Amino acid sequence: MRRHVNDAYVQRSKREGYRSRAAYKLLELQQKDRMLKPGQVVVDLGAAPGGWLQVAEQIVGPDGHVIGIDLLPIEPLAGVELIQGDFREETALQALEKALGGRGVDLVLSDMAPNVSGVAAVDQPRAMYLCELALDFCDRRLLPGGGFVCKVFQGEGFDGWLRDAKRRFKRAAVRKPKASRPDSREVYLVAGNYQSV
Repeated sequence: MRRHVNDAYVQRSKREGYRSRAAYKLLELQQKDRMLKPGQVVVDLGAAPGGWLQVAEQIVGPDGHVIGIDLLPIEPLAGVELIQGDFREETALQALEKALGGRGVDLVLSDMAPNVSGVAAVDQPRAMYLCELALDFCDRRLLPGGGFVCKVFQGEGFDGWLRDAKRRFKRAAVRKPKASRPDSREVYLVAGNYQSV
């Protein structure tokens, strides 16, 4: 808890009005890769508490459409459509379809992580499963040429998942933002120019 409270990015997020330190990870990825653009339709999977939604909404602007979905409730955000539910379930997918209103998705964001047990043999497969679900969501909803930003933990299953992802996107890079804690195994896939498999 002390590490969290004393974290420079946590303190900065409070000063600058972001809901989480994770906002700085997306801002740094955006500065390097420019995947968010004005007017885009963006879906954020596992969006709570909303730091990535804030960044996305600022960049896509009034002509864009940002939708966040999470099992947990998210406090309302101006310019963002929120869905509380599990994107693997039909009711949540129907709510998402309604929110999209027939528009395709330009960018899928996923900063999802499982509730950790502290046992790597349990946590890593859970984390990779979420990454697989996010990639599957891209296959079902992403427009040709679209983009994908996904948190993934290095470990068992990472290499195979990365190969699968790279088959779907013409460009893909693995990044470790400065805002990621140095001792964390998390990295981010930033991919663009989606092509269905």
